[in-house]
Amino acid sequence: MNKEISELGKVHILGLGGAGMSGIARLLAAQGVEVSGTDAKESRRLDALRKIGVEVFVGHSPENLKDCQTVIHSTAIKEDNPELKTARQRDLKVMKRSEALGVLTRSFETVAISGTHGKTTTTSMITVALQACGEDPSFAIGSELSETGSNAHLGQGKNFVVEADESDGSFLALSPKVAVVTNVEPDHLDFWKSFDKIEEAFVQFCELTKSRDGFAVICIDDEGGKRLVSKLKEINVKTFTYGVEKSADLQIANIELGLPGPKFEVIFQGKNLGSVSLNVLGLHNALNAGAALTVGLALGKNFDQLKHGISKFSGTRRRFEYRGSANGVKVYDDYAHHPTEIVATLKAARDVVGKGKLIVAFQAHHYYRTALFNKEFGQALGLADQVVVLEVFAPGEEAIPGASGQTMASLVPLPPSQVVFEPSWSKVAQQLVQRAKPDDIIMTLGAGDIGLLAPEVLTLLESQKKS
Repeated sequence: MNKEISELGKVHILGLGGAGMSGIARLLAAQGVEVSGTDAKESRRLDALRKIGVEVFVGHSPENLKDCQTVIHSTAIKEDNPELKTARQRDLKVMKRSEALGVLTRSFETVAISGTHGKTTTTSMITVALQACGEDPSFAIGSELSETGSNAHLGQGKNFVVEADESDGSFLALSPKVAVVTNVEPDHLDFWKSFDKIEEAFVQFCELTKSRDGFAVICIDDEGGKRLVSKLKEINVKTFTYGVEKSADLQIANIELGLPGPKFEVIFQGKNLGSVSLNVLGLHNALNAGAALTVGLALGKNFDQLKHGISKFSGTRRRFEYRGSANGVKVYDDYAHHPTEIVATLKAARDVVGKGKLIVAFQAHHYYRTALFNKEFGQALGLADQVVVLEVFAPGEEAIPGASGQTMASLVPLPPSQVVFEPSWSKVAQQLVQRAKPDDIIMTLGAGDIGLLAPEVLTLLESQKKS
């Protein structure tokens, strides 16, 4: 345990059941830190943490803090949270997730992955690629790897692969040797207020690599990525680019989309290294794989070993996750909560559905994002054949006029019979099932609780089969 970690003392984590925060708990506990934490409800992640010695509380109360010295909280925790308020009143050390990751990763050579979309999958691909090279990297990912079922691990290797959250600027607390940016688009404007400020934050993030004699890895296909590369050249940040564009340092060439995933050739700095076949769907995942390969090659790793790891990668939880099938209908769930992500996911779904229909339920996350992108959400959902739109998931937020599920449903460019706004959670599964026939796909999309619907959908499909 390094000095900076030992100085944290006993740690209490707010939002313990979240993907990111449960990972922090695992990493601290693995280093001998006494860890406790609170979440609003029970979950499988809390059960897993109990098994490794973390003291778990369900329901926030100042009494849960006991004798802790440091409180770490997720961005979902509001300032009026009773435990956070008490921690500040007691003058305890209070840290955000990325600040805690900064402490945990300081003694490693950190590979930090940020961007508006694709962070979780890219972080996961880099991790399995390095593992295939014989390394044992530490990692902290925003979801569980399908291969291991874990979202965090304290390894014996020198590298620490970490998903870096740009939503509140706290990714600037990291000290990366490698900074990966998958794309730069407007999002989290409730914090940043303007796109210019978001772009400047990504410049600062990449500039952090200079102090570690490192480099940035940027997607050149993305317009925001192109602008970022230009700005990084002006301040002499060493940069590698990837993408379909021929100008990329790592070009993804001759792409073939389809099942079980894209196949493409890799051209790195003018040399054709060979072909890669993926087991995850969509062009967006080919680009995520391009980021992982660029990182590995720039670190001097063997292409064949990197390729082996990435080719075996089978995804993460809530990223085009197959939840089961019944009555000839397949059910998938995905975290997509931005129009660009929805477009990428639904295009990939077309590789799976064949001649069947694509039936989608979507729940927007946050009023500000819905207000900003309502028209774009509608257009993106129009790629499906049937759409069920839920009300916005925005607990504790003040509603914004027009930023509603009903407005979004009206903007989906499909015939009225193929789009429905369903405000009642209890009726959503039935809405989906009654629209589905054998060979169709049902997908639940969103960052909130919508993934919980899959078991109910499958149960209803089964009962339909028996009737």
